[in-house]
Amino acid sequence: MPGAIATRLIEASGPWGFTTRRVYQLEQHERLLWRSRHHRKRLPLRPPGSVFRVERELLRCLWMPRELNWWIGSVFALGSLLFLIGSWLSLNPALARHLSMNSAAVSGVFFLGSIPFTTAAYLQLFQAANAGPPLAVGDAEPQRRRRLHWFGWAPREIGWLSCALQFPGTILFNINTFDGLDAHLNWLGQDGLVWIPNLLGSILFLASGYLAFLETCHAPWAWQPGSLSWWVTFLNLLGCFGFMGSALTALVLPASPGPIFPSVSLLFTLLGALGFLIGSLLMLPETVLPS
Repeated sequence: MPGAIATRLIEASGPWGFTTRRVYQLEQHERLLWRSRHHRKRLPLRPPGSVFRVERELLRCLWMPRELNWWIGSVFALGSLLFLIGSWLSLNPALARHLSMNSAAVSGVFFLGSIPFTTAAYLQLFQAANAGPPLAVGDAEPQRRRRLHWFGWAPREIGWLSCALQFPGTILFNINTFDGLDAHLNWLGQDGLVWIPNLLGSILFLASGYLAFLETCHAPWAWQPGSLSWWVTFLNLLGCFGFMGSALTALVLPASPGPIFPSVSLLFTLLGALGFLIGSLLMLPETVLPS
């Protein structure tokens, strides 16, 4: 509502002491709904009585280089796709051989996939750090910070906290996939250099994914299939569970040549990558479709 001024905060709610939803009283008896995720990512809201051409907006979301959220979704999708390909090739060694790829080359696909993950996670943290304060009573719109913050510090903001946990998780994935390139590690090296960073990164991803889900639901759990943002965070959360399952089944025992359940671990990785891939792709229309 351009030019509208919030005169009174009517309602503020959210899970676990976080505020993820506010309702403001505007002039002329109108109300404004503020949501944490939409504010943080500058997502469009649907004004009352408005009509949108969905097919036009879906075409528009295919190329939006000026929108940071579009880049975040696209780069996350690239990393997810590479993890998906690496998992599929690992589960199908005959296909990898047909493509003239040995185990080191397949491991390299995972490492390459970890780089877009870290890039997108940082962009998302940068986005959250520069979201600015929420709408204040008497303001027409949130005041934007003029000074850029490379990381920020807002542990009371659930969106920033989610991003701040995810970013170091991606760095741990960089470490474990890079160390996984060494095919000569013994069981202790595999556990210390590959499995432990994988497990810690998966824990951070799971915590981050659930916080993002909380932010969208405004509660510990909600079923909102009509919300595109809900699907984004729900599928990403499923992806986080997939990566956690992969880490838990990738432990290497003494005198063992590899993980205790290698096929199960790779299947969990594939499912985790698939969840992230679909969730990331849904971020593209989320950037343009009002809700």
